[in-house]
Order: sequence, then C-alpha cells, then structure tokens
Amino acid sequence: MWLWGSAHAVDDLYQGLVPAVLPYFVLDHGYSYVAISGLTLAAALGSSLPQPVIGVLVDRYRLDWLAPAGVALAGLGFGLSGLIPVYPVVWSLILLSGLGVAMFHPAAGRSARAAAGDSTAAMSVFAAGGSIGFFLAPVLATPVLLALGLRGTAVFIPLALVTTLVLLSSRGTVASHAAARDGASRWRPFLALIGIEVVRSAAFFAVNTFIGIYWITSLGAGKTLAGVALAVFLVGGVLGTLLGGRLADRIGAIRTIQLGAALALPALLGMLLTPGAWAPLVFAAMTGIAWNLPFAVLVKLGQDYLPSKPGTAAGVTLGLGVSIGGLFAPFFGLTAQHHGPQGVFWLLCLAPLPALLLGLLLTAPAPSKSGVMA
Repeated sequence: MWLWGSAHAVDDLYQGLVPAVLPYFVLDHGYSYVAISGLTLAAALGSSLPQPVIGVLVDRYRLDWLAPAGVALAGLGFGLSGLIPVYPVVWSLILLSGLGVAMFHPAAGRSARAAAGDSTAAMSVFAAGGSIGFFLAPVLATPVLLALGLRGTAVFIPLALVTTLVLLSSRGTVASHAAARDGASRWRPFLALIGIEVVRSAAFFAVNTFIGIYWITSLGAGKTLAGVALAVFLVGGVLGTLLGGRLADRIGAIRTIQLGAALALPALLGMLLTPGAWAPLVFAAMTGIAWNLPFAVLVKLGQDYLPSKPGTAAGVTLGLGVSIGGLFAPFFGLTAQHHGPQGVFWLLCLAPLPALLLGLLLTAPAPSKSGVMA
C-alpha cells in the first residue's frame, strides 16, 4: 500500500504541476486565460479519456508495466514543456504527460485495492498519495520556478525516472495478481457515482487552475502567497482524503460522500467573502477538505459496484471521473476572461447541489461472495 501510495504521489505530482506552473505561462509567455485553460484541457484529455479503455485492458491482460511506464511519460512530458515557448508544442507535451498519468492509474488502482481489501481507510492511503502529489506540486514548483523560470520544469524529470526504476524492480512483489472479486456489476449507482466524481473533479480543477491567479489579481497578493494559497488548498485535500476514508469506515461511504458535498458551499463562500489575503487561506483549506472528503470513498465504492472489474472501475473513478473535470477548463477560462477569477468561484458555489442530488441515488454495495480480493 505504501509503495503504491508513494508512486501515486509522484504520478499525480505531474498533474498538480500543471496548474502550479500556469501563472508563469501567463507572466513569462503572456498566455491568455483561455490559453492556460487550454493547457489544463490538454492535461485532462490525456489523463481522463483513455483511462476506462486502459482499465479494461488491465483487467483482461494484467498490463502491470503500464504503471511504471506511465510515471516516466508523465514526468518527461511535463519536464520538457517549459523548455519550448511554442504553444502547440507545449500543449502536446502536456497532453503526453496526461497520457502518462492515464497509463498509471488503472494498474495501480487494481493492485492497491488488492492490498487494501475492504478497508476504506487503507484505500485512502493510496488515494491520499495522489492528493499529496498535488500538494507537493506548488510547494516544489514555486521556489524552482522563481529561481529558474519556466525552464525549471526540467528539474522534475529525474524523480519520474527514479520512480519508474523502483516500480520495475518491485514488479514481482507488487504486481496485481488476480485482483477481481465475485459479484454482479451494478451500473446504475456506478453512473450516479461517476456523476458526483465529474462535479467534484470540475470544481477541484477550477480551484486548482485559478486560486493562485485569484490571490494575485483579486486579493493583491504576490506570487509567493499565491503559491501558498494553492498549497493550503491541496494540503486540505490530503487531510480530506485521509479523513474521508476513516469516516466511511465509521459512518458509511454514502453519508461521507454527502457530507463532503454539503461542506463545500460554506467553504467556498468563506473564501470569497473573507477580506484580506491571509484570512481566506483558512477557507481555502476547508474547500480542499470538503471536495476531497469523498475521494477515496468514491474510488473504493466504484470498485464495490463493479467487483469483477477493479481495473476498469479504477480507470473510471481515478481517470474519467477525476480528470474529466479538466475538460471544463475552457468554460471556466471564458468565465475568468469576462468576470475575473472571482467569477469562477461564484459559479462553483452552484456545484454542491448536483453532487448532493446525485448522492441520493447511491445505494449500499452488495457484499462480495468471496469476501476478499482474489
């Protein structure tokens, strides 16, 4: 579990580095809000749409090598993106980095569920790895990019290559043996779950993309404090992921998912209405907690709804459900273009409602006939 959680952190670091580097594309290359939203779109296209297909292939052929290969591609694509100022090339490299992320999640999610069994708290260790990667992205990117500019993206290539070598050398002990369980697929609640993931993902990507720019343009903060705001939001996401796993084992998965949606609105309003540049950081953390409280729960519950297809379920919940939110980036970019970043956050105040309504369609998963991952 800890190996896969650590690898998940490295893999999702490269997803988190994309929004962390966006203000530097605006300031150094003069990209517009729509252009930087296009980079978020590229990362989302690469990381979201292929994952369900990759998940099916992982369940059928057990392509364990996709996890280390994905980490390598994610790191190389992002690392090279800051070295070439031509926008179509940058867009393509970010797309390839997203594809690397897509290659990692289904195989890793299958193996992580095999190790976690029926414990949501254990599964939250793997899920929190991704949240930690998102959190570390601005923490690591801010000093590197301040010192080196956009060419500093190349600094992050070696980490991907080292992680790839570790995973390749460990394949004999962490391979996803026969991770499928018995039981019929329950597609109706699974689709409702994916709807919640899409709403959560769209909101999370919008905050990721615009929180730093909001702190700079609307709150009058500098680039360093803008990086702090993004980091605070993401560390709240780590705490929310771990807390959600423990809550689900105590109060149930469905109640935990509904609680996360209910807490999102007051957190967003607090961030918008609190004056100053420092006090809203508290609500930035609360927003991260609220939107990530259901994260590990949704991943595990999705595999419970599709017990014989753990790779497919992981590919959808970790891929299509999580990353597809980036496909809404151009819409949020246009909103920011006309109403500023604060307009994006006011719009996000509507997001908890559909998440709550879809939560009413979730049902308790049926118990597995075997009771354990094979």
